[in-house]
Amino acid sequence: MPNDALRTYFDFIMSYAPYFYYLPDSGTVDPEWGRGPTPAAFAIEFLYEAYDAKEFETEKTSIYNKIVVLADYLLLIQCNDNLKLAYGGFKSKDDSTYYYSIDAMRAIPALLKAYDLTGAVAYYDAAKLAGGTFLYNMQHKPSELGIHDKYYGGFAQAVTIADLWVPDMWIIDLYSLKALKSLYTRTGEAKYQTMTSDALGFHRSGFENIYLKYSPPPNGDGAWHRTGLPENLIYDDDFAYALNALYGYEGWSKSVKEVYDFISAIGACSEYPAYNSAVCWAGYVDVVNRRPACEYYDSVTSGILYEIRNTLDALAIEQSVKTILQSSDAFMFWGVKFPDYSPVERKKSIVTVSWLAHLLLNYNPVASAFARILQTYGELVTIHTRREVDGTVSYSSNATVLAVVNPAQANEILIEPGYASNDYVRIYLLSAIAHRDRMTWRNTEYEIGPVEEVRFRDQLMYHTALCRRLIK
Repeated sequence: MPNDALRTYFDFIMSYAPYFYYLPDSGTVDPEWGRGPTPAAFAIEFLYEAYDAKEFETEKTSIYNKIVVLADYLLLIQCNDNLKLAYGGFKSKDDSTYYYSIDAMRAIPALLKAYDLTGAVAYYDAAKLAGGTFLYNMQHKPSELGIHDKYYGGFAQAVTIADLWVPDMWIIDLYSLKALKSLYTRTGEAKYQTMTSDALGFHRSGFENIYLKYSPPPNGDGAWHRTGLPENLIYDDDFAYALNALYGYEGWSKSVKEVYDFISAIGACSEYPAYNSAVCWAGYVDVVNRRPACEYYDSVTSGILYEIRNTLDALAIEQSVKTILQSSDAFMFWGVKFPDYSPVERKKSIVTVSWLAHLLLNYNPVASAFARILQTYGELVTIHTRREVDGTVSYSSNATVLAVVNPAQANEILIEPGYASNDYVRIYLLSAIAHRDRMTWRNTEYEIGPVEEVRFRDQLMYHTALCRRLIK
């Protein structure tokens, strides 16, 4: 099954990158968005991995040729006018006049991988131009030209081909760490280390306090901001990209741990009872009231967070991959609704599919001691997720999962009227569950009590809960 989904994702990327979206209802690419550097870059990054993967060993020639097509496209949309402030940047899509910092940050690692594979010096030169000139200017020129009141170390969000600035500096630009590190590794130029140090020095406080952007004077208010009214909300993918890059740069640091744990711990609420952050994160998250702030998952975050979860949150990986494989076509859409994975828009996303293909290509089932216990002693149970909408409670059936089910110990039961001690069991499982969900085991239905997480060295090992038989 993983290979089937991975093959479908691979074929989709080969067919439609560097377009942003494919519209399955019309059988065409999305004309509104067209092509852009982000889908091109992430497609290259996946295909570069696929080139040496055993799953695609018969596809090497076609993969090589596709990477060349995508890298050549990036060269085509790079600004080569050295009189423009956008010099070295990439237009955000074919018909755009905007050149975003984040697009260069995504394109640089992809171009360097294309260079590693093909030896084409033009890709190497384009990456250096994007980093050493465009990103350097986006970091330094705003203060030199009076767009910012001083030098901060962050990157202006964008500049137009007409030299007009979008001066706010965004948390997502921590993704620059990947680009700058890859350039320093190849060139040894101290310039890239200095740019990295300045970017980290500026962004870290905003990141740790879960802000999205900083608005610098003279036109801004000199403060960090979120979004929404009031400003309680963040975009989940901005923080997923920032976490991905910061984890790659400094590992499981205090900054990475605290932000990842904070957002991951935001779970279901009365308005969105089907939300499960282990699957992936909600498109908007209310970080003040600690709740999802929309009705859908941002599918791409399952892939972006893979490196962190693979090492430090294996249960989330298991839940995420299991869900994606059960609904692999649904997760090709950029956003899917919590209860049934129906798409928010009928648009399949190259960016999303590229990241999920990366996840499936690298995924290995959990190999912990508890996973081995499950395989030996586990029984099949069905978890029914509780949902409450406008005071009406319903339950949706999840896939059957493995769990160890034991009789409850006498010292952990507070027997309620009408129940006996054998009406209580304790379950242990990898899959995410929630208090007041229901479980069917051996044709008997139980209500799940408060859920405990068992951790070892900061890694979640399994979930456990006391369950009470339902008397009908």
